[in-house]
Amino acid sequence: MSPPGRPKGEYRSAQHEGTPVTERTPSPAGAPDAATAAARQRRARRTIVLLAAIAIAPVAASYAVYYFFPRDVQVNHGTLLPTAPAPAIEGVRADGTPFRLADAKGQWLLLVNAGERCDEACERMLFATRQARTMQGREQDRVARVLLVTGDAAPPGEPAGATGLATVRIGPAAAQSLPGGPPSILVVDPLGNLVLRYPTDADVKGIGKDVTRLLKASRIG
Repeated sequence: MSPPGRPKGEYRSAQHEGTPVTERTPSPAGAPDAATAAARQRRARRTIVLLAAIAIAPVAASYAVYYFFPRDVQVNHGTLLPTAPAPAIEGVRADGTPFRLADAKGQWLLLVNAGERCDEACERMLFATRQARTMQGREQDRVARVLLVTGDAAPPGEPAGATGLATVRIGPAAAQSLPGGPPSILVVDPLGNLVLRYPTDADVKGIGKDVTRLLKASRIG
């Protein structure tokens, strides 16, 4: 029984009779105190932030690479030309027969626009187009080569066994009507449209790869 005058719930230390009375209101069984609840909330927030960071990191990295480390997405080696029909080129073949570029439709054409004469640059372009055509293997019959010259100088002879080249003499105005003028290499599709242009020092393998992709993508010619 509690001594008179003392409210219930108070107690005295068993060791020191003179110790002041301490009151305590017990917490419900199993209920966490405020500090424990706050710690759990902080841990939960950290977990949510970490998960959000993991989810966002790949997206942020992709944007950073795209904007700060741009890549060249161009796959062709030549200069892509606006889709347009090639000029109406007419001339005379080396054997004296007439030539019209429009009559060559149905095949992929590698045009060597040499200018007045076939000099060293012209010979490099002939070599490049010859090798690019050979690289097509069984598909090389789909590709024809045309050498366009404006002067009377005879072009250099092709190696034995080389085929697919037509030498045509045209007027200077016709040579200048082609994109970039001479000297250059042009690719014309089987419908007669200009596709690509290459300089005189174009990479042989690059031309060959471009032609390979065009042949694979085309169902004509």
